[in-house]
This record gives sequence, structure tokens and C-alpha cells, in this order.
Amino acid sequence: MALPLMPKATAVWLIEKTALTFTQIADFCGMHPLEVQAIADGEVAQGIVGYDPVANGQLTMDEIRRGEADSNYRLRLLESTIPTPKRSRGTRYTPVAKRNDRPDGIAFLLRNYPQLSEAQIAKLMGTTKETIQKVRDRTHWNTANIKPRDPVILGLCSQTDLNAMVNQANERLTREGHAVPPPPRPDADEAA
Repeated sequence: MALPLMPKATAVWLIEKTALTFTQIADFCGMHPLEVQAIADGEVAQGIVGYDPVANGQLTMDEIRRGEADSNYRLRLLESTIPTPKRSRGTRYTPVAKRNDRPDGIAFLLRNYPQLSEAQIAKLMGTTKETIQKVRDRTHWNTANIKPRDPVILGLCSQTDLNAMVNQANERLTREGHAVPPPPRPDADEAA
């Protein structure tokens, strides 16, 4: 069940301004009835200013009146009119210990999957297009030590994500009328 914003402050306001039972307030605020009773006795939440759920669109006065009339009635939180933000995955977090392996993974992808765009590699590896360009141009600060290694084995991405990105890139090439490059050979790493 969804809880009101600032449940303790809301409980303080409901205790001070309404004739609801401790159980009703506790159910609405996601608290234990004894905690609500302690707030009413002044043992808990001293100095907390009450938060008006009616003025903030979380509850209506009609709902409060219904609760005051029937002690078995449970208050219901109003649906918010504010749209909830969509959670995008954002950039992928790479642990500090694996960050030095990232250029190796980028070099592997550039060599074995030329159909992947920079944006796809950046999303897959959790890096920037600038870093990808530096690895491609061999201007990266650690170019001498970069050895193309499979990012799946390095733990920088999952095989499922890599396959999905490669399939997207292949579909894009097919739509544009270009030839799809053959998949890399398993022994390509030993030959290099």
C-alpha cells in the first residue's frame, strides 16, 4: 500500500486535527498503533510540525469525516495527479577494479563487431563516445597496454546485452541495404 508523504508529520496532523482512532491513523500512515499513541502522548515526534494531507492532495475531508463516523473505516490515499518519472537505466556503473579493463573491451568490440555504432558501444560498456574514439584512433593515454579482450569475460557486460546490441546493429544494416559482417570466429583472439 502507498504511504502518505512524511508519514510521522501526517500522523501528528491527524492526531491534532481529527477524531480518528489510533488504529486508523496507524493504518493510513504505515505505523504501529502504539507508535501513534506515543505521538499523541508526546513521547515520540516532539517538535515535528504536522503535515496537512488535505491541503497537499493526499486525503479529502470527506474521507476523514467517513473515518470519524465509522471506526472500522480505513482511510485511502488519493491517487497523485503528478506523473511519476520514468526510470531510465542511465549509464552503467563499472566497479573501480574493472575500469582499466574497459578500453580492452572497447577495442574488442571495435575489432570484432564493426557494425556497432559508438552510441551502442557507449551504452553497452558504460563509457563515453570520446573514450571510444580515442581507442579507435589509438590516442588513448594507455594505448600501448590495450589488448582486445571480450567484455563479457571481463564482466563489463552480459552476453545477452551484447547479442541484443549486435542484432539491433545487424537489423539496421539490413534496413539500410548494407551487407551484414559475418560473426567473429572463436579463434580470432588467439590469431591476434
